[in-house]
Formats: sequence, C-alpha cells, structure tokens
Amino acid sequence: MDKQSGYTWKLGMFVTIGLLLFIMAIYFIGKQKNLFGSTFRITSSFKTVSGLEIGNNVRFSGINIGTVDEIQLVNDSTVVVGMVIKDDVREFIKTDAKASIGSDGLMGDKVLTITPGVKSQKEIENNGQIASINGIEMNDIMKSVKKSVDNVGVISEELAIFSHSMNNGNGALARLVRDDKMANSVSNTLSNLEMGTKGFSENMEAAKSNFLLRGFFKKKEKEKEAKKEERKEQKEKAEKEKEEKEKKAKEEKQKEEDAKKAESEKEKK
Repeated sequence: MDKQSGYTWKLGMFVTIGLLLFIMAIYFIGKQKNLFGSTFRITSSFKTVSGLEIGNNVRFSGINIGTVDEIQLVNDSTVVVGMVIKDDVREFIKTDAKASIGSDGLMGDKVLTITPGVKSQKEIENNGQIASINGIEMNDIMKSVKKSVDNVGVISEELAIFSHSMNNGNGALARLVRDDKMANSVSNTLSNLEMGTKGFSENMEAAKSNFLLRGFFKKKEKEKEAKKEERKEQKEKAEKEKEEKEKKAKEEKQKEEDAKKAESEKEKK
C-alpha cells in the first residue's frame, strides 16, 4: 500500500511538472508569435524576399514589434509578405512607412525592418499595405568587393612593372633619372640661368647710375609715377560718383516715402 502511494505521488509530480513546462512553452511561443494581446496585420510587396521566412522578426527602430506570418508568391516579380504587429505601436507606423529586408548581423537570420514615415501622415489601418525598399543583396556586395580586389590587383601589377622599368633603366623617365650626364646638364643649365638673371639685374642697376642713361631711367620713373597717380585719381573719382549715386537714390526714396505719407494723411482727413 505504501509502495502504491509513493508511485502515485511521483507520477503526480511528474505530470504536474510536465504540465507547467507545457504551459510555459505555450506562453513563450505565443509571446514570440503575438498570439496573446491585441495585434493588427499589414502587408508589403517585394521583388524578392532574399531568404525571409515565416516567423522571422519584424523590427521598428531596432525593436521587435511583430513577426512575418505569410509569404505569398503572386507572380514572377512580386512576393507579398504579411506581418502581424503589436497594436500598441500602430500609432507610430504611418501610411508612407516603408519595409525592407535585412540580416540580423552579417550571417544572421533575415529581419523585416519598417522605416518610419512622416508624422503628419495617417496611421496605417488593419490589413493596410506599405511600400517596400529592395535591399542590397549579398551577391551584389560580393561582386562589388571582387571588383575592388581586381582593381587593386591591376594597380599593383602596373606599379610592379613601373618599378621594374625604373630599376632597369627602361623608358625616357628612367633614363632621365638615372643618367648622370643628363642630370649634370640640367643642373648646369639652371645655374647658368640663375647667374644670367643676376647679371642682368646688376647691369640694369649700373645703367641707371650711368650719366648718359640717367635721364632715360628718370623719365621712365616719372611716367610710372604719373600712371600710378592717374589710376589713383580715377579710383577716387569712381568712388565719389558711387557715393553721389547712392546719396541721390536715398534722397529719392525718402521723397517717395514722404509723398506716400502725406497722401495717406490727406486721405485720413
């Protein structure tokens, strides 16, 4: 009798624990799938769902607000995705909101993200539809990366060829850089040019002190000073004319305002 009671007690405990675990599992699954609480449903159309599956999360501003409950192929270029969303976030989802499909991390599950619309728009209704944004596919990203890597490879190869040509003295630039005779010739030419310029300046200074040419240089300096003075006078004249025009325009504007004021007072009387 005691053995039978002990067996019954253990069986009862096992069944009770099993029921509790079952209820907890139902609760957490229901919470994840939005089976409990008030919800509403919206849809969005995509060209491709990129591996999105029923049960994947729907996010808004980085927060899980619902799940994907339906994926329906309409034709060869349109896939309709249905979403079940918590009712307490409906006020934030406007009619001009947009849906996009992304990844939860680089290699994670697909996530449907809703981008907010303009606050002035109406909130979405139950069974409403929002526009979609076709995201960048991983294949497109890999193609872009491959193209960049190929370009780097081509540039590296060209640099290697250029470096090899420079080291071996091939090409006009390499010969110019590596030819000591050519380098000395260029250096001598620059030195001669510098010396010639310096000598010309010294000769001009000496010519100015020569009594035969002194009058010529003085005449040139006077002409230079006269032109400088003439430009200064022209500038002052232009500034004066500008000031007179501005003054005249201001006076005319004041006269018009006085006339309007007098006319207004006359009408009041």
